[in-house]
Amino acid sequence: MTDDDRKATAPSRRSLLTVGGAGLALGAAAGAGAVTALRTGDETAPVADSGAAVPFHGRHQAGIAGAVQDRLHFAAFDVKTEDRGELVELLKEWTAAAALLTAGHAVGEGAFGGLAEAPPDDTGEALGLKPSRLTLTFGVGPSLFDGRFGLKSKRPKALVDLPKFPGDNLDPARSGGDLCVQACADDPQVAVHAIRNLARIGFGKVAVRWSQLGFGKTSSTTPEAQTPRNMMGFKDGTRNIAGTDTANLAKHVWVSEKDGPAWMTDGSYLVARRIRMNIETWDRTSLKEQEDIFGRTKGEGAPYGKKHERDEPNLKAMPEVAHVRLAHPDSNGGAMMLRRGYSFTDGTDGLGRLDAGLFFLAYQRDVRDAFIPVQQNLAANDVLNEYIQHVGSAVFAIPPGVADKGSWWGRELFTGKA
Repeated sequence: MTDDDRKATAPSRRSLLTVGGAGLALGAAAGAGAVTALRTGDETAPVADSGAAVPFHGRHQAGIAGAVQDRLHFAAFDVKTEDRGELVELLKEWTAAAALLTAGHAVGEGAFGGLAEAPPDDTGEALGLKPSRLTLTFGVGPSLFDGRFGLKSKRPKALVDLPKFPGDNLDPARSGGDLCVQACADDPQVAVHAIRNLARIGFGKVAVRWSQLGFGKTSSTTPEAQTPRNMMGFKDGTRNIAGTDTANLAKHVWVSEKDGPAWMTDGSYLVARRIRMNIETWDRTSLKEQEDIFGRTKGEGAPYGKKHERDEPNLKAMPEVAHVRLAHPDSNGGAMMLRRGYSFTDGTDGLGRLDAGLFFLAYQRDVRDAFIPVQQNLAANDVLNEYIQHVGSAVFAIPPGVADKGSWWGRELFTGKA
C-alpha cells in the first residue's frame, strides 16, 4: 500500500487533534512478508510463513477457520457512548485500522517524525516487526442490543445468555462485554499492539472490560499439523473441524440465510470461557488416573483401545465419565464446534498456586445446538471437573467478513434490515 493509500483510509493526526481525538491506531511496520493465505469463499488455505500477512477482506472474518496462530490477545469492550453515530464512526475507524494492521502497515503518521507537540499516532512497539499472520476478529455481545442504539429487534435468537452451569464460579469482571476483538498472531507483541491501538482509537467511546493473553494454541484447524497439548500435558483438538472441511463448516460453523437474521449470514457465534486448572492437584495425580479422565494416552494421544492419535475412538472402551467420551459428537446428538483455544498463565493467586488454564474459544452456527448442550453434559458428568473451574464467560455474535474497502465491521447490523 502506498503512502497515498494510507492517507486515504485514515485521518491525519492533525485532523484528529482538531476534534480532540487521540489519534488513529497504528500498525506494525511496513515491509511485510508475502501473503501466503488465500481466503476464497468458504476455504482458508494453511499459512506456512509465520511472518506473512493474512488477507483481511473476505466472505467470512479471518481468525476463525484459518490456520491457528501461536499467540492471542482477546479483549472485550464496554461501549461508553450512547450516540449511535459515534459508535458507527468508531467501527469504521477500527475497520480501517484493522485492515492496515493485519497487512503490516502503520496507520496515520506513524510512531515518530510527526508533530512534536502531539502524541504520535503509532505507539511504536511493533516497529520493524512482520505482520506475523495477525488476524483481527470482531464480535458483538448480547448487551449491545439493550435498546441504546435501536438494535433491540435485530438481536439474533441464537445470541442467548448462557445458563449457569453446575460448577461455574464466574467473575463478572472477566465476563460479558458489548464488543469483542480477537487478535491472533505468531508474535505476541504484534497481537498486543493491535488491541492496544484499537483501544486507543476508541478512547472515550469504548473501554476495555476485560482481556486475556494466550499462548500455545490448544486446538488446530489444520489436521496435518502437530496437535497441541494443553496445560495438563494432553493433546487437545484432535477431532476439531478442519479449516478446509467446507461441509462441516457450513453445517456447524457458518450462519446460513435460513438461520436469520439477515445481517448474520456468513457469520458465526463465539463462546469464550476462561477455565482455571487446579495445576498443583493435577500434578499429584497418577498417570493412569490422568489417562482415564481424558480417555486418551498421554504420550501418543491415542484414544483408549487404539494405537494412534487420529484413530477413530471407540467410546465404549473408555470410562463412562472420560472427557473425550462425554465431549464426542456421538454423545451430544452430533453437536460440533470449531475450537481455537489457548493456554494461559497469569502469575499466581497469592496462595502459591499458578493462575493457569485454558482460554476456551469455540465458533458455532448456533450456541443453543452446540456449546450449551455439550457443556451441560460435561458439567454434569465429566470427572475432569474435579480439576478445573470455569471462572469467566462471554458469548458474541461474529458478523460476516468485511467484503471490501467500502465496508466495515458491523455494517450489516447497523444498516441492514432486521
